[in-house]
Amino acid sequence: MGLMKMKKNRKYNYKPRFYKGEGSPFELKHKFDEHRTTVSPAKGIKGKLNAAINDYKHNPDDDVNKRVIIIVVVLVLLFLFIIGFDLSIFLPKS
Repeated sequence: MGLMKMKKNRKYNYKPRFYKGEGSPFELKHKFDEHRTTVSPAKGIKGKLNAAINDYKHNPDDDVNKRVIIIVVVLVLLFLFIIGFDLSIFLPKS
């Protein structure tokens, strides 16, 4: 009785006829694998964060680092403004 048996998938051994490149034409590879360390298999939040920090530290472009710092500062100040944080605690009392 074939009701309880699962149907097996067929396997095909297809090889492209006119492909003359190196490697498999069906291999999916990320565009920036050779250039970045953050493009890697999933290794959890901590692993991704550590890889991103290492990539950020070893980035030779200083403009990108300054831009990220400026964006973070603006977003933090905007968040503090939205929640109504009193910035006067950082000013000297007269």
